[in-house]
Amino acid sequence: MFNASILLLFAFDPSISNFQFMEATRWLPFANTDILFAVDGLSIILIILTTFLIPICVLLCWKMPNQTLLKDYNIAFLLLESILIGIFCSLDLLVFYLLFEAVLIPMFFIVGIFGSRERKVRASYLLFLYTLVSSILLFIAILYIYFKTGTTNYILLKTFQLDPSVERLCWLAFFSSFAVKMPLVPFHIWLPEAHCEAPTAGSVILAGILLKLGGYGFLRFSLGLFPDSSNFFTPLIFALSSFGVVYASLF
Repeated sequence: MFNASILLLFAFDPSISNFQFMEATRWLPFANTDILFAVDGLSIILIILTTFLIPICVLLCWKMPNQTLLKDYNIAFLLLESILIGIFCSLDLLVFYLLFEAVLIPMFFIVGIFGSRERKVRASYLLFLYTLVSSILLFIAILYIYFKTGTTNYILLKTFQLDPSVERLCWLAFFSSFAVKMPLVPFHIWLPEAHCEAPTAGSVILAGILLKLGGYGFLRFSLGLFPDSSNFFTPLIFALSSFGVVYASLF
């Protein structure tokens, strides 16, 4: 996969601002629209990072204490790689949400089974529940957007203009999920437990890729779909970020 992503990079044209290598597929037989997968300058870098780090995580299992779990370990990381690539390629809000939440399944097992400390099960439940609960508002906002516009296609949605008050509510719904995923202080309670209890490879994936999902969501969807609301809530983001810097420095 890493070699394929490097070939993708060489074929990518940085002078074009539009999405490239676009593919459309009918994901449900009864669906009346296709879902799109494509890459741009933001997503291609994250895809390369994903395909670079996953093989390193697989190599870290060579000295696992319990070699009987080696197959399950590799399955979890390869499944996680597939989901992450889907996230960075998806141009459909609903598919993005499904994959965004599907990341929790392999990570739950990576932390809860392959973790090396006593509180690993608690840490895996914190990771799972915090992210799942925070995404409920995101799912509601996606459903509202679909019933309002009739589509979840990202490219088409960029041409729609929502009412300013509704757009701000949708922005806050997206923010509730992406802030926990980053995570911004004070939405970070799950992260210290997950980092401490996860195996080395799990911490690599958390720090290297999974914590980038929130930032990717902000840049792709919050800024892309709700530019006016993003400008309106910029002071909130700056305040939380500044507070996080001070909070982390004190502790």
